[in-house]
Amino acid sequence: MNNIDWKNLPFGYFKTDYNVRCYYRNGKWGKLEISSSEYVNMHIAATCLHYGQEAFEGLKAFRGVDGKIRIFRLEENAKRMQNSAYGIMMANIPTELFRDAVIEAVKLNEKYIPPFGEGASLYIRPLLVGSGAQVGVKPANEYLFMVFVGPVGPYFKEGFNPVSIQIVRDYDRAAPLGTGCYKVGGNYAASLRAGERAHEEGFASVLFLDAKEKKYIDEAGPANFFGIKGNNYITPDSNSILPSITNMSLRTLAEEMGMTVERRSVSVDELADFEEVGACGTAAVISPIKRIVDRDNKTEYLYCKDGKAGPVSTKLYKKLRGIQEGEEEDKFGWNTIIE
Repeated sequence: MNNIDWKNLPFGYFKTDYNVRCYYRNGKWGKLEISSSEYVNMHIAATCLHYGQEAFEGLKAFRGVDGKIRIFRLEENAKRMQNSAYGIMMANIPTELFRDAVIEAVKLNEKYIPPFGEGASLYIRPLLVGSGAQVGVKPANEYLFMVFVGPVGPYFKEGFNPVSIQIVRDYDRAAPLGTGCYKVGGNYAASLRAGERAHEEGFASVLFLDAKEKKYIDEAGPANFFGIKGNNYITPDSNSILPSITNMSLRTLAEEMGMTVERRSVSVDELADFEEVGACGTAAVISPIKRIVDRDNKTEYLYCKDGKAGPVSTKLYKKLRGIQEGEEEDKFGWNTIIE
């Protein structure tokens, strides 16, 4: 695999050798199957194609400083997929099945795990879809669970460097009592038009506000938002926000650093008071934000005035990456080590 330019990998699809699949039929899950095909045969009336019965996860495997392979917070991703399956009435995936499928997919494609120190990782994409046929609006009775992997670089091309984002008010990602807290494709489809417009206007991502009042910060595009004010780590709490496992981890690390963690409604007006702001998620880890522009009223909020990520964001980022890559003690037991 010496022909892969590890340092310049984009965050995109990369063909590897194998993926893993499992079918739910007649009320039970079958055995794991290994496939080298990138395609799926599917019934024309599958519920994932018509009624959005689809959920996915994103997690990463790292080659550590000691050469060992670490998968970060596998069990938490299993729990989140189970919650998504519950939310849109799909078959539940037992944690053991999720774990076995992820580990098998990683092992089968081990040669694609970037070497330590290259700034890259192996992205793991579990996917659950309604494969059973329905024409009426109802849940499927058959499901397909798949896991594929591929090496990736940073989600934002800037990497761990400050980006600019745009507040949008004319689009919503999710409704307050909708599916925003589940990792389902419809939430991402709803964000596409606002995101593409922001890219065309020179921004890395968008900042969605709550759909009901347009007063509070919701999601930072495909990631959670956080702000640093004094010794406080502040992040929005809303039932329309995806519970980010990265954000969960950062809150734990912030508390360990002696910070006060606040999960609460965060008014858009508070942006003027933050010393640092960022977007966090599996794909980006932390993407520091240097500039937020309100598209409607042209208000501009500036951070990272020296051009670099703030000190708290930097410390949190290095600590989290250190745990993921085996340079820091994993005192919370977040890593699954593949021998």
